Amino acid sequence: MPDNGPQHSGGMTGSLKAARAAVVLVVFAIGVAVLVAVGTRSSPSTPSSAQTTSTTATTAAGATTTTGASAHATSSTTTSTTSRHGHGGATTTTTTVPHASVSVVVANATQTNGLAAHFSNVIGSGGWNMGTPIDATTSQTTSAVYYAAGQQAAAQEIANAIGVKPAQVQPLTTATPVSGVTGTDVVVVIGQDLASATAGS
Repeated sequence: MPDNGPQHSGGMTGSLKAARAAVVLVVFAIGVAVLVAVGTRSSPSTPSSAQTTSTTATTAAGATTTTGASAHATSSTTTSTTSRHGHGGATTTTTTVPHASVSVVVANATQTNGLAAHFSNVIGSGGWNMGTPIDATTSQTTSAVYYAAGQQAAAQEIANAIGVKPAQVQPLTTATPVSGVTGTDVVVVIGQDLASATAGS
C-alpha cells in the first residue's frame, strides 16, 4: 500500500534556491557593470591655465591670417600670415614673449600729476613687468609707445590697451623724450591727449 504521508517539496525548494541565485547573480552583474562604467569613464577635461583661441580671417587679396591669442595675459602670442598669390606661398611667423618678461616704463609728458603711476597700474594689470613711473624730459601733445628691438608686437599690444594710435608706436631711439630707460623693452610716454581723456572719464 503506498505511503500517503506528508510529501517534501524538495523540487520547489530547489527552484527557489535557483531563482534566488539567479537574482543575486543579476544584481551582482549590474553592480559590476556600473562600477566598471564609472571607473573607466573619462573625466571632463579641465581647462589649462593658458587656454588659447584661434581666429582666422581672409582678406580680399587672398591672404589668410591666423592669430593665436592667449586667454591669460601672461601667455605668449603667435601670429602666422600665409599669402596665396599664384602657385607659391610665403609664411611669416612672429612670436612675442610672455608679458612678464617684457620690461615697461611709463613716463608722464604732461603737467598733470600722477598720470605715469595711473597708466603703470593700467598696463601692469595686463601682466607686464612694470618699472618705476617717471617724468618725460619734455611735454608732449600726443602719447606714444616706443619699443626696443624685437618688442614691436608687445608695444602694439600695450598701445591698444591704453588707446594709443598705431601710428604712434615707434622704435626706441635717442630722440625719445625720456632719459634713463636704457635696457627697457617698451617705453610709454603719456601725452596731453591721454591726460585729457583720463580727466574726462
